[in-house]
Amino acid sequence: MGNRPAELKALLESVARQTLPATRIVVVGNGSPLPDLPTGVDGVELEENLGVSGGRNAAIEHLRACGDVDVVVDLDDDGLLVDAGVFAHLASMYEADERLGIVSFRIADERGRTQRRHVPRLRSKDPMRAGEVTTFLGGGHGLSMRMLDRIGGWPERFFFAHEETDLAWRALDDGWRVVYEPSLLLQHPWTSPARHAVYYRMTARNRVWLAKRHLPAPLVPAYLGVWTVLTAARTRSWGGLRAWAGGFAEGVRESGGPRRPMRWATVARMTRLGRPPVI
Repeated sequence: MGNRPAELKALLESVARQTLPATRIVVVGNGSPLPDLPTGVDGVELEENLGVSGGRNAAIEHLRACGDVDVVVDLDDDGLLVDAGVFAHLASMYEADERLGIVSFRIADERGRTQRRHVPRLRSKDPMRAGEVTTFLGGGHGLSMRMLDRIGGWPERFFFAHEETDLAWRALDDGWRVVYEPSLLLQHPWTSPARHAVYYRMTARNRVWLAKRHLPAPLVPAYLGVWTVLTAARTRSWGGLRAWAGGFAEGVRESGGPRRPMRWATVARMTRLGRPPVI
């Protein structure tokens, strides 16, 4: 969004230091003009802010038009690749597994701390435990282009919040693997998701859309009921609760996209992986 020029410069320098060079590098100006970019870096300027989902889709379409990319790596502009071997390791993972769809990086701050919300599991708080998961971290991850060609891109109407889960659920239902690999590190400042003014509304609205788009009918009320109780118990702000209630109502009234409920076999698979789609 154009408000982190120093961080973007540092990120691009860390990308340039990778032992396996990126085939193409794209920076999206999401409703904002781009700064001068290094030679070899493509810029895509959008006339308006399309959110996380829309911005990433614009980058994917640019890469697809180039026709020479097998794996897409998304990186937040305030992130940093400390290790120069991230891309090489990621490429070896995809080369070894043709059903690998999504690889989630570990996110840690400059002191090596990983926030609980950045560990994509329910039962384990250990950020160093690798393995298959049912969602992934938006700040740093890899996506198979073959997978994207099959399941589609990011859910544009979501703007931001839960767009990673929407993509992960579609990937799992199509038979792809979603893997968390903590050795792939993105250094990122310690932040709170509530720093965004629309956090509560988007979180509620998009969670309703997730359920309506992807869950078998009997699981929709169970999923939304569990999250309503958890939100009421966790939220300490009356203003936040009001915004959440407004977003929930918006999600019920409006459509977040076509409904394609996942197979019960996918529900069972997610349950085996430790996160049944009711929480």
